[in-house]
Amino acid sequence: MKLLLVFGTSIASIVVLFVLTKLLGNKQMSQLNMFDYIIGITIGSIAAEMATALEGDTLYPLIAMVLYAAAALGIDLCAAKSLKLRRLFMGKALVLFEDGKLYRENLKKAKLDLSEFLTQCRIAGYFDLREIQLAVLENNGRIAFLPTSEARPATPEDLNRHPGKALPMLSVVLDGKVLRENLAVLGYDGGWLIGQLDKLGFGQVDNVFLALCDQAGTVLAYPKTREKPDQDPFQ
Repeated sequence: MKLLLVFGTSIASIVVLFVLTKLLGNKQMSQLNMFDYIIGITIGSIAAEMATALEGDTLYPLIAMVLYAAAALGIDLCAAKSLKLRRLFMGKALVLFEDGKLYRENLKKAKLDLSEFLTQCRIAGYFDLREIQLAVLENNGRIAFLPTSEARPATPEDLNRHPGKALPMLSVVLDGKVLRENLAVLGYDGGWLIGQLDKLGFGQVDNVFLALCDQAGTVLAYPKTREKPDQDPFQ
């Protein structure tokens, strides 16, 4: 009897969670602000407790879940209609770095130390702060970077060119295993791939850690290796 009760309440909590998440909208973890994150954890905790509660009324946890979701939805609707409320509930962006200046007070306000800031710069591809014109901490916790005009990659529009459609590269070998379905999508087969890998100096497919290919027949391959970087200075 208890197993049936747990089964039934688990199914009910899953259904309610599914409906509530659809109402709240699909967001990636990186898009959630702290309030949304806490609301999500709270709703999930209530659902888990409801699923495993063998005694008591399941109606109360359901009401609590709906109330939390309604509060989150109401805040989102208010924030969408009012700039002041949006800044109150969601926070506002903070300028951390601009034109060679680091804003210490904004870093403090963001609870971000210099080491973490430099880490985020490297993750974004900036190992030299001189390449950054502006760094802004968005209200979802991510840092947006604007490169200087000299560091910005040149676009075809800058060069007055009009290139053709880009050809996406698909994985055709992953950790020594040939992905024949991807090869078929590109219009090639295993024999052709082995020939291309042989030209690149790979005697066997087992020696390939990753291989990529596009519709034009361009193959990029990376070998399996146990080598490590000589230095690890980014601490």
